[in-house]
Amino acid sequence: MLLLRRCHRLNPIGPLSIDRNQVAPVVASCAVRLCSSSNDQRFHQYGFSASWRHVLAGLLAGTGAVLAYGLHRHKAIEKSSPLPIISQEEVTRHRSLKDGVWVTYQGGVYDITEFVSIHPGGEKIMMAAGGAIEPFWSLYAVHNQEHVLEILSEYKIGELKAEDLKKQSTFKSSDPYSSDPERHPALRTNSLKPFNAEPPPEILADSYITPTAFFFKRNHLPVPQVDPDLYRLHVEGLPRGVLTLSLEELKTRFPKHTITATLQCAGNRRSEMNKTRQVKGLNWGFGAIGNATWSGAKLRDVLLAAGYGPDVAQWARHVQFEGLDKEITGSAYGASIPINKAVSEEGDVLLAYEMNGKDIPADHGFPIRVVVPGVVGTRNVKWLGKIVVSAQESNSHWQQKDYKGFAPGIDWDTVDYKSAPAIQELPVQSAITTPAEGSVIDRSEEMLTVKGYAWSGGGREVIRVDVSVDGGKTWKEAKLKSSDKEEDQTSPPLGRAWAWKLWEITVPLPPEAQELELICKAVDNSYNTQPDTFGPIWNVRGLLSNAWHRVKVKISEDDDEE
Repeated sequence: MLLLRRCHRLNPIGPLSIDRNQVAPVVASCAVRLCSSSNDQRFHQYGFSASWRHVLAGLLAGTGAVLAYGLHRHKAIEKSSPLPIISQEEVTRHRSLKDGVWVTYQGGVYDITEFVSIHPGGEKIMMAAGGAIEPFWSLYAVHNQEHVLEILSEYKIGELKAEDLKKQSTFKSSDPYSSDPERHPALRTNSLKPFNAEPPPEILADSYITPTAFFFKRNHLPVPQVDPDLYRLHVEGLPRGVLTLSLEELKTRFPKHTITATLQCAGNRRSEMNKTRQVKGLNWGFGAIGNATWSGAKLRDVLLAAGYGPDVAQWARHVQFEGLDKEITGSAYGASIPINKAVSEEGDVLLAYEMNGKDIPADHGFPIRVVVPGVVGTRNVKWLGKIVVSAQESNSHWQQKDYKGFAPGIDWDTVDYKSAPAIQELPVQSAITTPAEGSVIDRSEEMLTVKGYAWSGGGREVIRVDVSVDGGKTWKEAKLKSSDKEEDQTSPPLGRAWAWKLWEITVPLPPEAQELELICKAVDNSYNTQPDTFGPIWNVRGLLSNAWHRVKVKISEDDDEE
């Protein structure tokens, strides 16, 4: 109880009059305050270290769980006590940390001043200060969860005036995702808003070129609606000023180039790393990867037309990209790549307007997507609106505070995004697509066929895939396929192996085995290979997940013996 006294919301209760039905609702917020950096000085005053502060917070959080029933009753008591009626004018006055931060939600008024500093989304929450929070939650749909509403309920201070609520109800914020395109029903959805999905694993390696409908979808924001006739691409940062190009000009002024390239999300296979230790991010299987043909103008050609030359090369280090998909603040999705990749004749970076021989679809960046072969998917910016040649990397959140790799010992308390470079080229990768985990193989079949894909970033060609059916004790080499045509299996030019290899191997079933652990690992032409386990490569965001892929299957015996 001494710990609980440190929470000022519990002080009026007193040690002898504490009602268990009143403690639970405030315990969680007390735990939050204990974890707040603003309390560091106070805890040191009482002789507590930072680590003890988190321990105490955990104790309080546990107390809150024990008193969950009390929380339920407390809410019932709260409802019986009428809260003050507050006007929208009064709410609007509270738009800063100095004056307090108030918001409204479904007719309630909430003072969230103390929550701002611990909001997972940072200061973006201040956009709603003094007004309704619904329009912002419609964009960031992750808020529409029960535990979020429970947190919000802790900060309720009143009810919005009836006439002001009526005015609010006349404004209906449209769902920003309502105009998203239709998707194939077979896709396995990881999140709906924004939409992120991957194909069923059993069809992933059926074709060397991934059908567009089954190509994984990775969106960070709503899909923008772009009129191709009004579309304009702006190229900035060069001596000749801004070069503005229409879609038609991109197609007619510059030669059309076509490449076959694999794109992979940095979080591909995160679900496997998640089993080692919990990470933060979408729980991708091994389908956040796909191989397609891409056609468009070379970025190099466009930059040369805009004035890139030897003088610019002296100071330029990066090419920044901005998409037309925007946050509620108006800031666009952005990323950047090194200038050397952008202007190299062998870099093959495209401003693509076609995917698999047709106009690039909305989910994949219509009308223009940057395709940066050999580089992590997040730098392949969709719905491209602006290109900036710069001495600096993109300042985008997705370049500076995401998509970076850290050591296994780094957690969310110690992570420093400035300490790690942004991911560009990806490591060597492979996975088994068939048979699936848990499959039952009939002993009478005698042979087992294993299939999958393999790829490496940076244009490094996969030269070998090793497969084991006994948990890694023995290995056999799989047959590689670099085209659906048997007669077209030539190797790409050195350093320009942008596309994956499909692989296949057929092996006899071990005579006495009842269960098999299948494993695959790939080797690229720099002799990079995959690590055997996830422990040494674990990181807080679950990125770069490329340990040996393991699949367990069972063997069924014949049942006709008498």
